Amino acid sequence: MPEFLRLSPPTEALLTLLRALPDREPAAVTIDTTEALGRVNAENVCAPHPLPEFPRSAVDGYVVRARDTYGISESLPGYLILIGEVPMGDAPSFVLHPGACGLIHTGGMLPEGADAVVMLEYTQTVHMGGQLLIPATKIEITRSVAEGENVLRVGEDIAMAKVVLAAGMRLRPAEIGGCMALGIVQLRVAIKPRIGIISSGDEVVPPNQNPHPGQVRDVNSHSLAAVVAGAGGEPALYGIVPDSLEAIKTVAAKALSECEAVVITAGSSASARDMTAEAIASLGAPGVLVHGVNVRPGKPTILAVCEGKAVIGLPGNPVSALVIAGLFVVPVIEKLLGLMIVPPRPSVLAKLMVNVPSQAGREDWIAVRLLVNEKWEMGNWEAHYLAEPLFGKSNLIFSIAAADGLMRIPPDATGVSAGEMVEVVLM
Repeated sequence: MPEFLRLSPPTEALLTLLRALPDREPAAVTIDTTEALGRVNAENVCAPHPLPEFPRSAVDGYVVRARDTYGISESLPGYLILIGEVPMGDAPSFVLHPGACGLIHTGGMLPEGADAVVMLEYTQTVHMGGQLLIPATKIEITRSVAEGENVLRVGEDIAMAKVVLAAGMRLRPAEIGGCMALGIVQLRVAIKPRIGIISSGDEVVPPNQNPHPGQVRDVNSHSLAAVVAGAGGEPALYGIVPDSLEAIKTVAAKALSECEAVVITAGSSASARDMTAEAIASLGAPGVLVHGVNVRPGKPTILAVCEGKAVIGLPGNPVSALVIAGLFVVPVIEKLLGLMIVPPRPSVLAKLMVNVPSQAGREDWIAVRLLVNEKWEMGNWEAHYLAEPLFGKSNLIFSIAAADGLMRIPPDATGVSAGEMVEVVLM
Protein backbone atom coordinates (compact mmCIF):
# COMPACT_ATOMS: atom_id res chain seq x y z
CA MET A 1 0.00 0.00 0.00
CA PRO A 2 1.49 3.38 -0.90
CA GLU A 3 2.26 5.69 1.98
CA PHE A 4 -0.03 8.48 0.74
CA LEU A 5 -2.69 8.15 -1.92
CA ARG A 6 -3.58 11.85 -1.90
CA LEU A 7 -2.97 14.67 0.55
CA SER A 8 -6.39 16.07 1.43
CA PRO A 9 -6.94 19.58 2.80
CA PRO A 10 -7.88 19.36 6.52
CA THR A 11 -11.39 20.79 6.09
CA GLU A 12 -12.14 18.49 3.15
CA ALA A 13 -10.75 15.50 5.07
CA LEU A 14 -12.93 16.22 8.11
CA LEU A 15 -16.07 16.60 5.99
CA THR A 16 -15.30 13.33 4.23
CA LEU A 17 -15.03 11.56 7.58
CA LEU A 18 -18.11 13.09 9.19
CA ARG A 19 -20.32 12.55 6.13
CA ALA A 20 -19.38 8.87 6.07
CA LEU A 21 -20.52 8.41 9.67
CA PRO A 22 -24.19 7.47 10.06
CA ASP A 23 -26.50 9.97 11.74
CA ARG A 24 -27.63 8.28 14.94
CA GLU A 25 -29.58 9.49 17.93
CA PRO A 26 -27.13 9.38 20.85
CA ALA A 27 -28.05 7.13 23.74
CA ALA A 28 -29.15 9.14 26.77
CA VAL A 29 -29.22 8.80 30.53
CA THR A 30 -30.94 10.76 33.30
CA ILE A 31 -28.59 12.41 35.80
CA ASP A 32 -28.81 15.04 38.52
CA THR A 33 -28.51 18.55 37.11
CA THR A 34 -25.71 19.25 39.58
CA GLU A 35 -23.64 16.59 37.78
CA ALA A 36 -24.43 17.81 34.26
CA LEU A 37 -21.69 20.41 33.76
CA GLY A 38 -20.02 19.82 30.40
CA ARG A 39 -22.50 17.14 29.34
CA VAL A 40 -24.59 17.41 26.17
CA ASN A 41 -28.32 17.85 26.62
CA ALA A 42 -30.25 15.04 24.92
CA GLU A 43 -33.71 16.61 24.63
CA ASN A 44 -35.44 19.98 24.62
CA VAL A 45 -36.24 21.23 28.11
CA CYS A 46 -39.12 23.67 28.57
CA ALA A 47 -39.76 26.06 31.44
CA PRO A 48 -42.38 24.59 33.83
CA HIS A 49 -43.32 28.11 34.92
CA PRO A 50 -42.38 31.70 34.09
CA LEU A 51 -39.29 33.24 35.61
CA PRO A 52 -39.68 35.38 37.64
CA GLU A 53 -42.99 33.96 38.86
CA PHE A 54 -43.91 37.32 40.44
CA PRO A 55 -42.89 40.94 39.76
CA ARG A 56 -39.65 41.64 41.64
CA SER A 57 -37.52 44.64 42.43
CA ALA A 58 -34.14 44.78 40.69
CA VAL A 59 -32.72 47.29 43.21
CA ASP A 60 -32.92 48.47 46.80
CA GLY A 61 -35.30 51.44 47.07
CA TYR A 62 -38.93 52.41 47.32
CA VAL A 63 -41.75 50.79 45.41
CA VAL A 64 -44.08 53.37 43.85
CA ARG A 65 -46.74 54.03 41.24
CA ALA A 66 -44.69 55.51 38.39
CA ARG A 67 -47.27 58.20 37.63
CA ASP A 68 -46.87 59.55 41.17
CA THR A 69 -43.27 60.50 40.28
CA TYR A 70 -43.86 62.24 36.94
CA GLY A 71 -42.38 65.75 36.93
CA ILE A 72 -40.14 65.08 39.93
CA SER A 73 -36.51 66.18 39.65
CA GLU A 74 -33.58 67.12 41.87
CA SER A 75 -34.68 70.78 41.75
CA LEU A 76 -38.33 69.87 42.23
CA PRO A 77 -38.51 66.87 44.58
CA GLY A 78 -41.69 65.05 45.43
CA TYR A 79 -42.92 63.45 48.66
CA LEU A 80 -44.67 60.13 49.15
CA ILE A 81 -46.06 58.63 52.34
CA LEU A 82 -44.25 55.50 53.53
CA ILE A 83 -46.85 52.89 54.42
CA GLY A 84 -44.75 49.77 54.95
CA GLU A 85 -41.83 47.52 54.08
CA VAL A 86 -41.90 44.51 51.77
CA PRO A 87 -40.63 41.46 53.70
CA MET A 88 -38.02 39.33 51.97
CA GLY A 89 -39.28 35.86 51.18
CA ASP A 90 -42.93 36.75 51.67
CA ALA A 91 -45.78 38.58 49.94
CA PRO A 92 -46.35 42.25 50.83
CA SER A 93 -49.03 42.88 53.46
CA PHE A 94 -50.18 46.18 51.94
CA VAL A 95 -51.65 47.56 48.71
CA LEU A 96 -50.05 50.64 47.22
CA HIS A 97 -52.52 53.52 46.83
CA PRO A 98 -51.93 56.90 45.11
CA GLY A 99 -49.36 59.06 46.92
CA ALA A 100 -47.89 56.12 48.89
CA CYS A 101 -44.62 54.18 48.71
CA GLY A 102 -43.05 51.20 50.42
CA LEU A 103 -39.50 50.18 51.29
CA ILE A 104 -38.32 47.24 49.17
CA HIS A 105 -35.08 45.31 48.80
CA THR A 106 -33.53 43.66 45.75
CA GLY A 107 -35.58 40.60 44.87
CA GLY A 108 -38.59 41.69 46.90
CA MET A 109 -42.12 41.15 45.54
CA LEU A 110 -43.97 44.23 44.29
CA PRO A 111 -47.26 44.89 46.13
CA GLU A 112 -50.53 45.26 44.28
CA GLY A 113 -50.82 48.74 42.72
CA ALA A 114 -47.05 49.25 42.31
CA ASP A 115 -45.35 49.34 38.92
CA ALA A 116 -41.87 50.83 39.48
CA VAL A 117 -39.07 51.22 42.03
CA VAL A 118 -37.10 54.38 42.84
CA MET A 119 -33.48 53.58 43.68
CA LEU A 120 -32.42 54.32 47.24
CA GLU A 121 -29.80 56.77 45.96
CA TYR A 122 -32.52 59.16 44.78
CA THR A 123 -34.41 59.28 48.07
CA GLN A 124 -34.04 60.46 51.63
CA THR A 125 -36.16 60.35 54.75
CA VAL A 126 -37.83 63.52 55.90
CA HIS A 127 -37.03 65.05 59.32
CA MET A 128 -40.07 66.51 61.04
CA GLY A 129 -39.85 68.67 64.11
CA GLY A 130 -36.11 68.02 64.32
CA GLN A 131 -36.69 64.34 65.06
CA LEU A 132 -36.24 61.39 62.71
CA LEU A 133 -39.41 59.34 62.69
CA ILE A 134 -38.91 55.60 62.51
CA PRO A 135 -40.59 54.48 60.39
CA ALA A 136 -40.34 57.76 58.48
CA THR A 137 -43.65 59.38 57.63
CA LYS A 138 -42.53 60.72 54.25
CA ILE A 139 -39.88 59.91 51.66
CA GLU A 140 -38.37 62.65 49.53
CA ILE A 141 -37.81 61.56 45.91
CA THR A 142 -35.50 63.48 43.55
CA ARG A 143 -35.90 61.45 40.36
CA SER A 144 -38.92 60.29 38.39
CA VAL A 145 -39.25 56.71 37.15
CA ALA A 146 -41.09 55.15 34.22
CA GLU A 147 -43.51 52.28 34.47
CA GLY A 148 -41.55 49.05 34.84
CA GLU A 149 -38.28 50.80 35.74
CA ASN A 150 -36.07 48.76 38.12
CA VAL A 151 -38.66 45.97 38.02
CA LEU A 152 -38.36 42.39 36.77
CA ARG A 153 -41.73 41.53 35.25
CA VAL A 154 -43.34 38.07 35.36
CA GLY A 155 -41.69 35.92 32.67
CA GLU A 156 -39.15 38.61 31.75
CA ASP A 157 -36.30 36.11 32.14
CA ILE A 158 -38.12 33.17 30.59
CA ALA A 159 -41.74 32.61 29.62
CA MET A 160 -43.66 29.52 30.67
CA ALA A 161 -43.29 26.55 28.27
CA LYS A 162 -40.44 28.23 26.37
CA VAL A 163 -37.48 25.99 25.46
CA VAL A 164 -34.72 26.84 27.91
CA LEU A 165 -32.28 24.07 26.94
CA ALA A 166 -32.11 22.89 23.35
CA ALA A 167 -31.20 19.33 22.55
CA GLY A 168 -27.59 19.06 21.48
CA MET A 169 -26.14 21.89 23.56
CA ARG A 170 -23.23 21.50 25.96
CA LEU A 171 -24.24 22.56 29.45
CA ARG A 172 -22.32 25.42 31.07
CA PRO A 173 -22.55 26.88 34.60
CA ALA A 174 -25.23 29.36 33.45
CA GLU A 175 -27.48 26.54 32.21
CA ILE A 176 -27.01 24.63 35.47
CA GLY A 177 -28.03 27.73 37.44
CA GLY A 178 -31.01 28.38 35.15
CA CYS A 179 -32.29 24.84 35.69
CA MET A 180 -32.07 25.28 39.44
CA ALA A 181 -34.04 28.53 39.24
CA LEU A 182 -36.82 26.56 37.49
CA GLY A 183 -36.66 23.57 39.81
CA ILE A 184 -35.29 21.28 37.08
CA VAL A 185 -33.15 18.98 39.19
CA GLN A 186 -32.64 16.17 36.65
CA LEU A 187 -31.71 16.19 32.96
CA ARG A 188 -31.44 13.72 30.10
CA VAL A 189 -27.93 13.91 28.69
CA ALA A 190 -26.04 12.02 26.00
CA ILE A 191 -24.08 9.06 27.28
CA LYS A 192 -20.35 9.64 26.92
CA PRO A 193 -19.17 7.76 23.82
CA ARG A 194 -16.50 5.19 24.55
CA ILE A 195 -13.37 5.93 22.49
CA GLY A 196 -10.78 3.17 22.20
CA ILE A 197 -7.14 4.29 22.25
CA ILE A 198 -4.37 2.05 20.98
CA SER A 199 -0.68 2.91 21.09
CA SER A 200 1.64 0.96 18.81
CA GLY A 201 5.38 0.62 18.48
CA ASP A 202 8.09 -1.87 19.49
CA GLU A 203 9.96 0.97 21.21
CA VAL A 204 7.05 2.12 23.42
CA VAL A 205 6.82 1.06 27.08
CA PRO A 206 4.37 2.00 29.87
CA PRO A 207 5.07 5.25 31.77
CA ASN A 208 5.75 3.41 35.03
CA GLN A 209 8.54 1.38 33.43
CA ASN A 210 12.17 2.44 33.14
CA PRO A 211 12.91 2.46 29.40
CA HIS A 212 16.01 0.74 28.08
CA PRO A 213 18.19 2.47 25.49
CA GLY A 214 16.11 2.92 22.36
CA GLN A 215 12.80 2.78 24.21
CA VAL A 216 10.39 5.61 25.09
CA ARG A 217 7.53 5.86 27.55
CA ASP A 218 3.97 5.90 26.22
CA VAL A 219 2.90 9.54 25.98
CA ASN A 220 0.14 9.38 23.40
CA SER A 221 -2.28 7.03 25.17
CA HIS A 222 -2.54 9.36 28.13
CA SER A 223 -2.49 12.72 26.36
CA LEU A 224 -5.15 11.46 23.94
CA ALA A 225 -7.21 10.11 26.83
CA ALA A 226 -7.18 13.64 28.25
CA VAL A 227 -8.31 15.05 24.89
CA VAL A 228 -11.15 12.51 24.72
CA ALA A 229 -12.27 13.22 28.27
CA GLY A 230 -12.12 16.97 27.69
CA ALA A 231 -14.31 16.65 24.60
CA GLY A 232 -16.94 14.69 26.52
CA GLY A 233 -15.97 11.12 25.66
CA GLU A 234 -14.95 8.17 27.81
CA PRO A 235 -11.41 7.03 26.99
CA ALA A 236 -10.72 3.29 26.96
CA LEU A 237 -7.02 2.42 26.83
CA TYR A 238 -6.13 -0.82 25.04
CA GLY A 239 -2.45 -0.72 25.89
CA ILE A 240 0.65 -0.84 23.73
CA VAL A 241 0.68 -3.07 20.65
CA PRO A 242 3.90 -4.17 18.94
CA ASP A 243 4.58 -3.33 15.30
CA SER A 244 2.87 -6.46 14.07
CA LEU A 245 0.06 -6.43 11.53
CA GLU A 246 -1.78 -9.32 13.17
CA ALA A 247 -1.39 -7.82 16.65
CA ILE A 248 -2.75 -4.45 15.53
CA LYS A 249 -5.64 -6.14 13.68
CA THR A 250 -6.59 -8.20 16.73
CA VAL A 251 -6.56 -5.34 19.24
CA ALA A 252 -8.20 -2.90 16.83
CA ALA A 253 -11.02 -5.36 16.10
CA LYS A 254 -11.62 -5.84 19.81
CA ALA A 255 -11.64 -2.08 20.43
CA LEU A 256 -14.01 -1.50 17.51
CA SER A 257 -16.49 -4.05 18.87
CA GLU A 258 -16.47 -2.44 22.32
CA CYS A 259 -16.28 1.28 21.46
CA GLU A 260 -18.03 3.92 19.37
CA ALA A 261 -14.75 5.01 17.76
CA VAL A 262 -11.11 3.93 17.77
CA VAL A 263 -7.90 5.96 17.71
CA ILE A 264 -4.57 4.33 16.85
CA THR A 265 -1.22 6.05 17.18
CA ALA A 266 1.23 4.51 14.75
CA GLY A 267 4.99 4.28 14.80
CA SER A 268 7.10 6.90 13.08
CA SER A 269 8.31 4.89 10.12
CA ALA A 270 6.53 4.71 6.78
CA SER A 271 6.18 0.95 7.16
CA ALA A 272 4.45 1.39 10.49
CA ARG A 273 2.01 3.87 8.97
CA ASP A 274 1.28 1.48 6.07
CA MET A 275 0.78 -1.36 8.56
CA THR A 276 -1.75 0.73 10.49
CA ALA A 277 -3.63 1.60 7.30
CA GLU A 278 -3.74 -2.06 6.29
CA ALA A 279 -4.99 -3.09 9.73
CA ILE A 280 -7.69 -0.41 9.63
CA ALA A 281 -8.76 -1.45 6.12
CA SER A 282 -9.38 -4.98 7.43
CA LEU A 283 -11.89 -3.81 10.04
CA GLY A 284 -14.81 -3.35 7.66
CA ALA A 285 -16.34 -1.25 4.91
CA PRO A 286 -15.98 1.36 3.62
CA GLY A 287 -12.53 1.40 5.25
CA VAL A 288 -9.85 4.02 4.72
CA LEU A 289 -11.25 7.29 3.34
CA VAL A 290 -8.24 9.59 3.74
CA HIS A 291 -4.60 8.55 3.90
CA GLY A 292 -2.57 11.72 4.29
CA VAL A 293 -3.68 15.24 5.21
CA ASN A 294 -2.02 18.38 3.91
CA VAL A 295 -1.24 19.79 7.34
CA ARG A 296 1.83 20.23 9.49
CA PRO A 297 2.26 18.64 11.93
CA GLY A 298 0.30 15.50 11.17
CA LYS A 299 0.60 14.70 7.46
CA PRO A 300 0.48 10.87 7.91
CA THR A 301 -3.09 10.91 9.28
CA ILE A 302 -5.49 8.08 8.43
CA LEU A 303 -9.26 8.63 8.52
CA ALA A 304 -11.58 5.68 8.12
CA VAL A 305 -15.10 4.46 8.80
CA CYS A 306 -15.46 0.75 9.52
CA GLU A 307 -18.88 -0.78 10.10
CA GLY A 308 -20.34 2.65 10.82
CA LYS A 309 -17.66 3.69 13.32
CA ALA A 310 -14.78 6.15 12.97
CA VAL A 311 -11.26 4.77 13.08
CA ILE A 312 -8.48 7.37 13.10
CA GLY A 313 -4.79 6.66 12.70
CA LEU A 314 -2.65 9.37 14.26
CA PRO A 315 1.06 10.05 13.88
CA GLY A 316 3.23 8.64 16.64
CA ASN A 317 4.93 11.94 17.43
CA PRO A 318 3.24 13.41 20.54
CA VAL A 319 2.81 16.96 19.22
CA SER A 320 1.42 15.74 15.90
CA ALA A 321 -0.95 13.37 17.69
CA LEU A 322 -2.33 16.16 19.88
CA VAL A 323 -2.80 18.64 17.04
CA ILE A 324 -4.52 16.07 14.79
CA ALA A 325 -6.68 14.83 17.67
CA GLY A 326 -7.98 18.38 18.04
CA LEU A 327 -8.74 18.60 14.32
CA PHE A 328 -10.38 15.19 13.84
CA VAL A 329 -10.99 13.20 17.03
CA VAL A 330 -12.80 16.00 18.86
CA PRO A 331 -15.32 16.64 16.01
CA VAL A 332 -16.09 12.91 15.87
CA ILE A 333 -16.84 12.87 19.60
CA GLU A 334 -19.03 15.95 19.18
CA LYS A 335 -21.03 14.18 16.47
CA LEU A 336 -21.41 11.05 18.60
CA LEU A 337 -22.73 13.24 21.42
CA GLY A 338 -25.27 14.85 19.11
CA LEU A 339 -23.72 18.26 19.74
CA MET A 340 -25.66 20.70 17.57
CA ILE A 341 -24.36 23.99 18.95
CA VAL A 342 -20.57 24.08 18.71
CA PRO A 343 -19.20 27.22 20.39
CA PRO A 344 -16.22 28.93 18.77
CA ARG A 345 -12.86 27.88 20.10
CA PRO A 346 -11.46 30.54 22.43
CA SER A 347 -8.80 32.62 20.75
CA VAL A 348 -6.95 35.92 21.05
CA LEU A 349 -5.29 38.28 18.59
CA ALA A 350 -1.56 38.72 19.04
CA LYS A 351 1.30 40.47 17.25
CA LEU A 352 3.78 37.98 15.81
CA MET A 353 7.32 38.51 17.10
CA VAL A 354 9.32 36.83 14.30
CA ASN A 355 8.88 35.80 10.69
CA VAL A 356 7.34 32.34 10.28
CA PRO A 357 7.78 30.64 6.89
CA SER A 358 5.23 28.23 5.48
CA GLN A 359 4.82 26.09 2.39
CA ALA A 360 2.08 27.25 0.04
CA GLY A 361 -0.77 24.75 -0.24
CA ARG A 362 -0.21 23.31 3.24
CA GLU A 363 -1.97 24.32 6.44
CA ASP A 364 0.47 24.84 9.31
CA TRP A 365 -0.25 24.90 13.04
CA ILE A 366 2.51 26.54 15.06
CA ALA A 367 2.71 26.36 18.83
CA VAL A 368 3.17 29.82 20.36
CA ARG A 369 3.75 31.33 23.76
CA LEU A 370 1.80 34.49 24.57
CA LEU A 371 3.54 37.46 26.19
CA VAL A 372 1.78 40.56 27.48
CA ASN A 373 3.10 43.88 26.21
CA GLU A 374 1.99 46.84 28.34
CA LYS A 375 2.64 50.51 27.68
CA TRP A 376 1.33 53.94 28.63
CA GLU A 377 -0.54 55.43 25.69
CA MET A 378 -3.02 58.29 25.39
CA GLY A 379 -3.30 58.64 29.14
CA ASN A 380 -4.11 54.93 29.67
CA TRP A 381 -2.30 51.70 30.11
CA GLU A 382 -2.62 49.71 26.88
CA ALA A 383 -1.98 45.98 26.82
CA HIS A 384 -1.81 43.55 23.94
CA TYR A 385 -0.41 40.09 23.32
CA LEU A 386 2.79 39.15 21.56
CA ALA A 387 3.03 35.70 19.95
CA GLU A 388 6.38 33.95 20.29
CA PRO A 389 6.57 30.82 18.09
CA LEU A 390 8.00 27.67 19.66
CA PHE A 391 9.83 25.84 16.90
CA GLY A 392 10.10 22.44 18.57
CA LYS A 393 10.14 19.16 16.67
CA SER A 394 6.93 17.13 16.64
CA ASN A 395 8.33 14.43 18.95
CA LEU A 396 9.11 16.90 21.76
CA ILE A 397 6.06 16.90 24.03
CA PHE A 398 7.22 19.79 26.19
CA SER A 399 7.46 22.05 23.14
CA ILE A 400 3.67 22.07 23.11
CA ALA A 401 3.32 21.85 26.90
CA ALA A 402 5.09 25.23 27.06
CA ALA A 403 2.68 26.77 24.55
CA ASP A 404 -0.39 28.86 25.31
CA GLY A 405 -2.02 28.19 21.97
CA LEU A 406 -1.69 27.32 18.30
CA MET A 407 -1.36 29.74 15.41
CA ARG A 408 -2.88 28.62 12.10
CA ILE A 409 -1.20 29.53 8.83
CA PRO A 410 -3.71 28.99 6.02
CA PRO A 411 -2.70 26.96 2.94
CA ASP A 412 -2.81 29.98 0.63
CA ALA A 413 -0.05 31.76 2.60
CA THR A 414 3.70 31.36 2.23
CA GLY A 415 4.33 32.55 5.77
CA VAL A 416 3.55 35.32 8.22
CA SER A 417 5.75 38.36 8.77
CA ALA A 418 6.88 39.70 12.12
CA GLY A 419 4.56 42.45 13.33
CA GLU A 420 1.43 40.99 11.74
CA MET A 421 -1.61 40.33 13.89
CA VAL A 422 -2.42 36.62 14.08
CA GLU A 423 -5.18 34.61 15.72
CA VAL A 424 -4.00 32.23 18.42
CA VAL A 425 -6.36 29.39 19.30
CA LEU A 426 -5.98 28.87 23.04
CA MET A 427 -5.14 25.42 24.28
